Amino acid sequence: MSAPNSTASPRSELVLGDDVYEFDGARDLLRAWSRGIRPDPNLTVSEWADRHRWLSSRASAEPGRYRTARTPYMREIMDALSPSSPVQRVVFMKAAQVGATEAGNCFIGFVMHHAPGPMLAVQPTVELAKRNSRQRIDPLIEESPELRERIKPARSRDAGNTMLSKEFAGGILIMTGANSAVGLRSTPARYLFLDEVDAYPASADEEGDPVSLAEARSLTFAHRRKALLISTPTIRGLSRIEREFEASDQRRYHVPCPHCGHHQWLRFERLRWEKCRPETAEYHCENCDKPIAEHHKTQMLAAGEWRATATSADPHTVGYHLSALYSPIGWLSWARIARAWEAAQGNDEAMRAFRNTILGETWFETGEAPDWQRLAERRETWKPGTVPAGGLFLTAGADVQKDRIEIDVWAWGRGLESWLVDHIVLEGGPDDPACWQTLTDLLGRTWQHASGEHMTIARLAIDTGYETSAVYGWARQVGFAQVAPVKGLEGFNRSSPVTGPTYVDATIGGKRLRRGARLWSVATSTFKAETYRFLRQDRPTPEEINAGASFPPGTVHLPIWADGEWLKQLTAEQLIAVKSKRGFSKLEWQKLRERNEALDCRVYARAAAWIAGADRWPEARWAEIERQLAVETGTAAKDAPTASPSRPHTRRRTVRSSYMG
Repeated sequence: MSAPNSTASPRSELVLGDDVYEFDGARDLLRAWSRGIRPDPNLTVSEWADRHRWLSSRASAEPGRYRTARTPYMREIMDALSPSSPVQRVVFMKAAQVGATEAGNCFIGFVMHHAPGPMLAVQPTVELAKRNSRQRIDPLIEESPELRERIKPARSRDAGNTMLSKEFAGGILIMTGANSAVGLRSTPARYLFLDEVDAYPASADEEGDPVSLAEARSLTFAHRRKALLISTPTIRGLSRIEREFEASDQRRYHVPCPHCGHHQWLRFERLRWEKCRPETAEYHCENCDKPIAEHHKTQMLAAGEWRATATSADPHTVGYHLSALYSPIGWLSWARIARAWEAAQGNDEAMRAFRNTILGETWFETGEAPDWQRLAERRETWKPGTVPAGGLFLTAGADVQKDRIEIDVWAWGRGLESWLVDHIVLEGGPDDPACWQTLTDLLGRTWQHASGEHMTIARLAIDTGYETSAVYGWARQVGFAQVAPVKGLEGFNRSSPVTGPTYVDATIGGKRLRRGARLWSVATSTFKAETYRFLRQDRPTPEEINAGASFPPGTVHLPIWADGEWLKQLTAEQLIAVKSKRGFSKLEWQKLRERNEALDCRVYARAAAWIAGADRWPEARWAEIERQLAVETGTAAKDAPTASPSRPHTRRRTVRSSYMG
């Protein structure tokens, strides 16, 4: 047996991260060491995502390795956020289900791992920021080993990883809501991710536009800053993302026709199908007009490219628009889009949602005031102070004036069908204690339902715009179970037109009390536009009603005792487009007449119905209210136009608002 070679160098291993290197002697050891200290490759955001990003089953319908090839239109958008790109602001106006939020999360992961620096991520509200942190950011970190190594595990004593703050080597991620001015000005930020900007409030704690406040945090980083603004658009003239997109180079994703090769961006009007057969939907090429089946979409998306359709005044800002027609196969099909279009016909709310969430386009809100004389012709007959059969609960809106408080009481039924039940004017105004006492007494007053039962006001919303401290003081004295102080805000917010409550100071006898009142904020434009839309709805004829036809959801029933002055006040405003100083159009409500108390009271009563939860009640809740009122299910809407005779009762029962919770 020969002796072992005493000159051979023993083989050794060097572990560097996930790599294991074998080497013979000092030379190989030095090579391995040099590979270990070599800087990370200069990746773009999309390359980083393909190499390092993993999707969790908690946050994705397609868990596993992230593949940019699944949504190839996102590659250029993500790469514009890379340090090697001269672009500083990326604007993305998009439909739902196109992968935009995940691309934004890839931007966050890239910053944490590959280009560390201070970053600010903004959601519409602080609560949504917390939810996004749990459902999106935590899985992003947990499922990507490179990020998991850089972010400290969340511990109660470790401030480096909290719900709204994630520290990493060289930077920090701050998450906040657009409704928090404190969060928006908390720290300088090189990177910004502003998600769903159209859902941001008009002002953050009355300190200004949230987008402007957030972008001000990045100005000190000059050309090194990166900002991503993403949103589904809302209403034309008010949409932030549309305004930003129109100021950009307006890029659209052009894909080739599989038949003639012509590049085009997909338009909804080119999607065609047989009537009442949305499953036959096919896209027709704008050049050869041949039908394109959806199975070609994957190939078309892979060969597509972004092309600018306008010239941007700012060369460092690029804008992108994408509809759900580009949604990958398995997400939102052309057949489902066609089916959604058919289902939306005749329904303004459904059509608005279709344009916003599927086409990624704004909805034009006319806000045309109905003709008060036409409303007078459609008035119906029931006694003042009585509730028609369809009304299942009562709310009131109170408008505080200098010398009086005006209150309108509205009854609400299924589908937000409504009836004006009472109009009350309390003389004296906020300086008169007797006026407030009369308003207090009103909370205990009852109105007789057509079934013979008696009802009280479930919730009264009172405006705090005039004599604020007096309103707060009264509301605190009577309690907040039945009273909701409200404050009107500019702008539309259809997803959450009422927010709160927030605690505000109240003054009682000259003493300021912390947490003295609970204030609700109301996007008044949303409810004004809704009211006018409901008033303009077509109604069934008397013959159709006798044959069993129902009124459309949202129908507003007005009584014969509502006089011309009240009807003029209800239609006293008009939504018009005006030009801003920057040349952009925006929508504003302007008075056609001086007095508009009826419209304001309607808006506050509608807000009270939202606060009570009527927009979110399940069928079982409505059925329970009908049972309490002894209303026959399904007959309320049919019987609503005329006063129903009261049933004889041996004992009258007062129905309080316990069913409001």
